[in-house]
Amino acid sequence: MIAPDWRDRGGHRLAYRKVEGKGPTVVWLGGFRSDMVGTKAESLARWAARSGRAFMRFDYFGHGESEGRFADGTIGRWREDALAVIDRLTEGPLVLVGSSMGGWIACLVAQARPERIKAMALIAPAADFTSALMEPGMDPVARREMGQTGVWMRPSDYGEPYPITRRLIEEGRAWSVLDQRLVFDGPVRILQGAEDPDVPWRHALRLAETLSTPDVVFTLIKDGDHRLSRPQDIRRMIRTVGDLVA
Repeated sequence: MIAPDWRDRGGHRLAYRKVEGKGPTVVWLGGFRSDMVGTKAESLARWAARSGRAFMRFDYFGHGESEGRFADGTIGRWREDALAVIDRLTEGPLVLVGSSMGGWIACLVAQARPERIKAMALIAPAADFTSALMEPGMDPVARREMGQTGVWMRPSDYGEPYPITRRLIEEGRAWSVLDQRLVFDGPVRILQGAEDPDVPWRHALRLAETLSTPDVVFTLIKDGDHRLSRPQDIRRMIRTVGDLVA
Protein backbone atom coordinates (compact mmCIF):
# COMPACT_ATOMS: atom_id res chain seq x y z
CA MET A 1 0.00 0.00 0.00
CA ILE A 2 1.32 3.45 -0.91
CA ALA A 3 0.90 5.87 1.95
CA PRO A 4 -0.86 9.22 1.47
CA ASP A 5 1.56 12.03 0.77
CA TRP A 6 2.05 15.69 0.04
CA ARG A 7 4.78 17.58 -1.76
CA ASP A 8 7.23 19.68 0.23
CA ARG A 9 8.57 23.03 -0.90
CA GLY A 10 11.21 21.32 -2.99
CA GLY A 11 8.66 19.10 -4.72
CA HIS A 12 9.62 15.91 -2.88
CA ARG A 13 6.91 13.44 -1.88
CA LEU A 14 6.63 12.98 1.90
CA ALA A 15 4.61 9.95 2.97
CA TYR A 16 2.48 9.54 6.09
CA ARG A 17 -0.12 7.27 7.65
CA LYS A 18 -2.86 8.30 10.03
CA VAL A 19 -5.24 6.57 12.43
CA GLU A 20 -8.38 8.58 13.14
CA GLY A 21 -9.56 8.73 16.73
CA LYS A 22 -9.89 10.85 19.81
CA GLY A 23 -7.12 13.10 20.99
CA PRO A 24 -4.64 14.05 22.03
CA THR A 25 -3.03 12.86 18.80
CA VAL A 26 0.02 10.67 19.27
CA VAL A 27 2.76 11.59 16.77
CA TRP A 28 5.55 9.11 16.04
CA LEU A 29 8.98 10.58 15.32
CA GLY A 30 11.31 7.90 14.03
CA GLY A 31 15.04 7.50 14.26
CA PHE A 32 18.00 8.09 11.98
CA ARG A 33 17.55 5.98 8.80
CA SER A 34 14.46 4.26 10.24
CA ASP A 35 10.97 4.43 8.78
CA MET A 36 7.33 4.55 9.82
CA VAL A 37 6.72 0.81 9.39
CA GLY A 38 9.20 -0.33 12.04
CA THR A 39 8.15 -2.54 14.94
CA LYS A 40 7.50 0.23 17.46
CA ALA A 41 5.57 2.46 15.05
CA GLU A 42 3.44 -0.44 13.79
CA SER A 43 2.71 -1.53 17.36
CA LEU A 44 1.57 1.97 18.30
CA ALA A 45 -0.64 2.11 15.19
CA ARG A 46 -2.34 -1.14 16.17
CA TRP A 47 -2.77 0.09 19.74
CA ALA A 48 -4.29 3.36 18.48
CA ALA A 49 -6.75 1.51 16.24
CA ARG A 50 -7.81 -0.79 19.10
CA SER A 51 -8.19 2.02 21.62
CA GLY A 52 -9.77 4.60 19.32
CA ARG A 53 -6.85 7.02 19.65
CA ALA A 54 -5.61 9.42 16.97
CA PHE A 55 -2.16 8.52 15.69
CA MET A 56 0.12 10.03 13.07
CA ARG A 57 3.39 8.69 11.64
CA PHE A 58 5.44 9.74 8.64
CA ASP A 59 8.77 9.32 6.89
CA TYR A 60 11.27 12.14 6.90
CA PHE A 61 12.83 13.38 3.67
CA GLY A 62 15.13 10.64 2.34
CA HIS A 63 13.62 7.97 4.62
CA GLY A 64 11.25 5.07 3.97
CA GLU A 65 8.51 5.85 1.46
CA SER A 66 9.33 9.55 1.21
CA GLU A 67 11.37 10.93 -1.66
CA GLY A 68 14.78 12.55 -1.52
CA ARG A 69 18.36 11.41 -1.05
CA PHE A 70 19.14 10.45 2.53
CA ALA A 71 22.61 12.02 2.19
CA ASP A 72 20.98 15.40 1.46
CA GLY A 73 19.10 15.41 4.76
CA THR A 74 19.97 17.38 7.88
CA ILE A 75 18.57 17.76 11.38
CA GLY A 76 17.02 21.08 10.42
CA ARG A 77 15.41 19.57 7.35
CA TRP A 78 13.92 16.67 9.33
CA ARG A 79 12.72 19.09 12.02
CA GLU A 80 10.97 21.03 9.25
CA ASP A 81 9.28 17.82 8.06
CA ALA A 82 7.97 17.12 11.57
CA LEU A 83 6.61 20.64 11.93
CA ALA A 84 4.92 20.39 8.52
CA VAL A 85 3.18 17.16 9.56
CA ILE A 86 1.98 18.74 12.78
CA ASP A 87 0.84 21.99 11.21
CA ARG A 88 -0.84 20.53 8.12
CA LEU A 89 -2.15 17.14 9.18
CA THR A 90 -3.03 17.31 12.88
CA GLU A 91 -5.23 19.39 15.13
CA GLY A 92 -5.35 20.07 18.85
CA PRO A 93 -3.03 18.80 21.57
CA LEU A 94 -0.29 16.31 20.77
CA VAL A 95 1.78 13.67 22.54
CA LEU A 96 5.12 13.15 20.83
CA VAL A 97 6.80 9.75 20.82
CA GLY A 98 10.40 10.10 19.68
CA SER A 99 12.79 7.21 19.13
CA SER A 100 16.56 7.81 19.01
CA MET A 101 17.01 10.80 16.66
CA GLY A 102 13.25 11.23 16.94
CA GLY A 103 13.79 12.10 20.60
CA TRP A 104 15.95 15.04 19.52
CA ILE A 105 13.40 16.07 16.89
CA ALA A 106 10.65 15.86 19.53
CA CYS A 107 12.51 18.30 21.75
CA LEU A 108 12.96 20.71 18.83
CA VAL A 109 9.28 20.45 17.93
CA ALA A 110 8.26 21.07 21.55
CA GLN A 111 10.33 24.25 21.53
CA ALA A 112 8.77 25.41 18.27
CA ARG A 113 5.13 24.53 19.13
CA PRO A 114 4.91 24.67 22.95
CA GLU A 115 1.22 25.50 22.90
CA ARG A 116 0.37 22.18 21.22
CA ILE A 117 2.77 19.67 22.76
CA LYS A 118 1.28 18.29 25.98
CA ALA A 119 3.68 15.42 26.73
CA MET A 120 6.62 13.47 25.33
CA ALA A 121 7.69 9.84 25.47
CA LEU A 122 11.33 9.52 24.43
CA ILE A 123 12.91 6.15 23.62
CA ALA A 124 16.72 6.09 23.76
CA PRO A 125 16.72 9.81 22.89
CA ALA A 126 19.79 10.72 20.82
CA ALA A 127 19.83 14.46 21.44
CA ASP A 128 22.74 16.25 19.74
CA PHE A 129 24.00 12.88 18.50
CA THR A 130 25.81 14.33 15.48
CA SER A 131 28.21 16.41 17.59
CA ALA A 132 28.04 14.62 20.95
CA LEU A 133 28.11 10.97 19.86
CA MET A 134 28.93 10.58 16.18
CA GLU A 135 31.70 13.13 15.63
CA PRO A 136 33.76 12.10 18.70
CA GLY A 137 33.57 8.48 17.51
CA MET A 138 35.23 9.19 14.18
CA ASP A 139 38.71 7.69 13.90
CA PRO A 140 41.51 9.34 11.86
CA VAL A 141 40.58 7.36 8.75
CA ALA A 142 36.97 8.51 8.96
CA ARG A 143 38.03 12.13 9.51
CA ARG A 144 40.35 11.97 6.54
CA GLU A 145 37.59 10.46 4.38
CA MET A 146 35.15 13.20 5.35
CA GLY A 147 37.79 15.88 4.89
CA GLN A 148 38.60 14.69 1.37
CA THR A 149 35.13 13.88 0.07
CA GLY A 150 32.71 15.56 2.46
CA VAL A 151 31.17 12.16 3.24
CA TRP A 152 32.07 9.35 5.61
CA MET A 153 30.56 5.93 4.94
CA ARG A 154 29.85 4.91 8.51
CA PRO A 155 29.66 1.18 9.30
CA SER A 156 26.37 0.06 10.84
CA ASP A 157 25.33 -2.86 12.99
CA TYR A 158 21.90 -2.69 11.32
CA GLY A 159 22.86 -3.06 7.65
CA GLU A 160 25.04 -1.53 4.96
CA PRO A 161 27.32 1.44 5.73
CA TYR A 162 25.53 4.75 5.35
CA PRO A 163 26.68 8.26 4.40
CA ILE A 164 27.46 10.81 7.08
CA THR A 165 28.06 14.18 5.48
CA ARG A 166 30.08 17.09 6.76
CA ARG A 167 26.94 19.19 6.33
CA LEU A 168 24.94 16.88 8.63
CA ILE A 169 27.56 17.25 11.38
CA GLU A 170 28.04 20.98 11.02
CA GLU A 171 24.36 21.87 10.60
CA GLY A 172 23.42 19.71 13.58
CA ARG A 173 25.35 22.00 15.92
CA ALA A 174 22.81 24.75 15.25
CA TRP A 175 20.07 22.60 16.78
CA SER A 176 21.78 21.59 20.02
CA VAL A 177 19.45 21.12 23.00
CA LEU A 178 21.99 19.94 25.58
CA ASP A 179 23.97 23.16 25.92
CA GLN A 180 21.12 25.15 27.46
CA ARG A 181 18.01 24.81 29.60
CA LEU A 182 15.37 22.98 27.55
CA VAL A 183 12.11 24.66 28.45
CA PHE A 184 9.10 22.34 28.47
CA ASP A 185 6.27 22.27 31.01
CA GLY A 186 4.59 18.93 30.31
CA PRO A 187 5.34 15.41 31.48
CA VAL A 188 8.26 13.56 29.88
CA ARG A 189 8.89 9.83 30.07
CA ILE A 190 12.25 8.45 28.96
CA LEU A 191 12.81 4.75 28.25
CA GLN A 192 16.48 3.85 27.99
CA GLY A 193 18.38 0.58 27.68
CA ALA A 194 21.45 0.16 29.88
CA GLU A 195 23.02 -2.04 27.16
CA ASP A 196 22.46 0.51 24.40
CA PRO A 197 25.65 0.66 22.27
CA ASP A 198 24.51 3.73 20.32
CA VAL A 199 23.11 6.06 22.98
CA PRO A 200 24.80 5.56 26.37
CA TRP A 201 22.32 5.80 29.20
CA ARG A 202 24.27 8.65 30.77
CA HIS A 203 23.77 10.64 27.56
CA ALA A 204 20.01 10.13 27.78
CA LEU A 205 20.11 11.07 31.47
CA ARG A 206 21.84 14.31 30.52
CA LEU A 207 18.79 15.20 28.44
CA ALA A 208 16.52 14.46 31.41
CA GLU A 209 18.59 16.81 33.54
CA THR A 210 18.39 19.55 30.90
CA LEU A 211 14.58 19.59 30.77
CA SER A 212 12.93 22.34 32.80
CA THR A 213 9.82 20.35 33.73
CA PRO A 214 9.91 18.60 37.12
CA ASP A 215 7.64 15.86 35.75
CA VAL A 216 10.33 13.63 34.24
CA VAL A 217 10.49 9.88 34.79
CA PHE A 218 13.65 8.13 33.56
CA THR A 219 13.28 4.36 33.21
CA LEU A 220 16.53 2.43 32.85
CA ILE A 221 15.99 -1.03 31.39
CA LYS A 222 18.95 -3.05 32.61
CA ASP A 223 19.08 -5.55 29.75
CA GLY A 224 17.68 -3.20 27.11
CA ASP A 225 19.44 -2.42 23.82
CA HIS A 226 19.05 0.59 21.54
CA ARG A 227 16.00 -0.52 19.61
CA LEU A 228 13.89 -1.58 22.60
CA SER A 229 11.69 -3.61 20.26
CA ARG A 230 11.31 -6.83 22.25
CA PRO A 231 7.74 -7.76 23.26
CA GLN A 232 8.31 -6.58 26.83
CA ASP A 233 9.77 -3.30 25.54
CA ILE A 234 6.76 -2.75 23.27
CA ARG A 235 4.37 -3.38 26.15
CA ARG A 236 6.26 -0.89 28.31
CA MET A 237 6.18 1.72 25.55
CA ILE A 238 2.45 1.32 24.99
CA ARG A 239 1.71 1.54 28.72
CA THR A 240 3.80 4.70 28.89
CA VAL A 241 2.07 6.35 25.93
CA GLY A 242 -1.34 5.22 27.18
CA ASP A 243 -0.73 6.87 30.55
CA LEU A 244 0.28 10.12 28.87
CA VAL A 245 -2.82 10.36 26.68
CA ALA A 246 -5.31 9.11 29.28
